[in-house]
Amino acid sequence: MIWSRQLRAQPLFREGMHDFLPQALGVAAWGLMTGVAMVNSGMSVFEAVAMALLVYAGSAQLAAMPLIMAGAPAWVVLAAGFCVNLRFVVFSLHMRPYLMHLSRWQRLATGYFVTDNTYVLFTRRFHTPGTTPAEQQKQQAHLTGLSAANWLCWMSASMVGIALANLIPTRWGLGFAGILCLLGIQCSLASSRLRIVAAAVAGMASVAAYALPLKLNIVLAIAAAVICALVVESFKSDASAGGRA
Repeated sequence: MIWSRQLRAQPLFREGMHDFLPQALGVAAWGLMTGVAMVNSGMSVFEAVAMALLVYAGSAQLAAMPLIMAGAPAWVVLAAGFCVNLRFVVFSLHMRPYLMHLSRWQRLATGYFVTDNTYVLFTRRFHTPGTTPAEQQKQQAHLTGLSAANWLCWMSASMVGIALANLIPTRWGLGFAGILCLLGIQCSLASSRLRIVAAAVAGMASVAAYALPLKLNIVLAIAAAVICALVVESFKSDASAGGRA
């Protein structure tokens, strides 16, 4: 099981849950707002609960809801969710070495639970994959603790938002707390000049291309940041090689 008793018995499982606590308020506010927005968009309670449990992606849910309200074709809704969640392809590539010792179904289950918060907190704690079974199990326990805390926090808040949708107006802007949560994580990761430059390039590209449909400005921002980082790293490598020569 992804949350097996063996993993939950590990000290790093509890540390993972503890490491998530500073993000809990922002995640809860974002989940609450998403639950309210789903019901206010015209979904039934059953549909909103099903979407929360099956999709489990706040940004994709918020991107899909206006399209659903507008009666957009299913492929347009799916394309919007796909574009918004493309960043998880990058996350998956980075986390692949950490998880390849698991079976396929365990990797699939882990992929469902991984979010922006859990990815960032996990990779910030463990810079390299474990090389022994003991190290791998400790890393998996920490990731499982993060994922469990994040999932429980998000789902609890979403269900409260769905239940109280008619009492909590969306104009309160509760989702802004979630944005501040992610912004705090981003700032904590800006530990080098290259990361700061890449983040700045992504932000400028996203704003400049904001008018693109289907949230494609996010895809463009990711591509711009990756290309910028690769170009800078290439120049640094060439410079280092020239210096050694």
